Amino acid sequence: MSASSLEPDLFTEESAVLAAARALHADDGASVEAQRRMLGELVHHYERLMRETRRLIRRSDRAERDMHVLNRELQALAGQLEYRATHDPLTGALNRGAVIEQASSLLAQGDMALIVLDIDLFKQVNDDFGHPAGDCVIRAVVDCLQDLLGQYTPIGRVGGEEFSVVWPTSSREEARQVAQDICDAIAARQPPAPITRPVTVSVGMSWNRAGTTFENAYSHADQALYQAKRDGRNCVRVWRDG
Repeated sequence: MSASSLEPDLFTEESAVLAAARALHADDGASVEAQRRMLGELVHHYERLMRETRRLIRRSDRAERDMHVLNRELQALAGQLEYRATHDPLTGALNRGAVIEQASSLLAQGDMALIVLDIDLFKQVNDDFGHPAGDCVIRAVVDCLQDLLGQYTPIGRVGGEEFSVVWPTSSREEARQVAQDICDAIAARQPPAPITRPVTVSVGMSWNRAGTTFENAYSHADQALYQAKRDGRNCVRVWRDG
């Protein structure tokens, strides 16, 4: 016995009425009264089928609408999860993993500068004004970078008070000027309340040929950053071969 033969027939009554109507239609001797009764039966069951069909259509429409809503919610949730996986929750900048991924992808395609910067004397900010004020300073630095470089420039927070900027360019001098503009813009920006002294950054930069690994690009920029700190902070230093 097939599986389909075990399924309940939802239209048993209608099937029986339809079979009786066919038999009556084939009976040339059927009375008018019998025909009228059968027609009434057919009308009754046809109306029931119409009601059930409309109900099923409404249920199907609701299910389809619910499915569309669910799909939109799932897409929104997936977008939120992807954003959280690639962005720093405090500033909205890229996190370290996303910076590495984007920089590595760009280095595989062409020349690129990696600019790293560190807020000068940041521990003193936390000690003197409190950690909430320190968070304000961190957000202010990212805001300044985004205002200066635009929303499509990969900007990341890669440490507590350390940031990276990925700048594709074939010109070392252009990259050095961008690094200097970053240093100057942050120093000139009004510090957020309750900070009462200027906020500055030390900046290190490496300019890298296509094919350079991210590890080398970052190591060289980091060496330049620490040279900037040794040279008095609030300045830019560029790593050079040799």
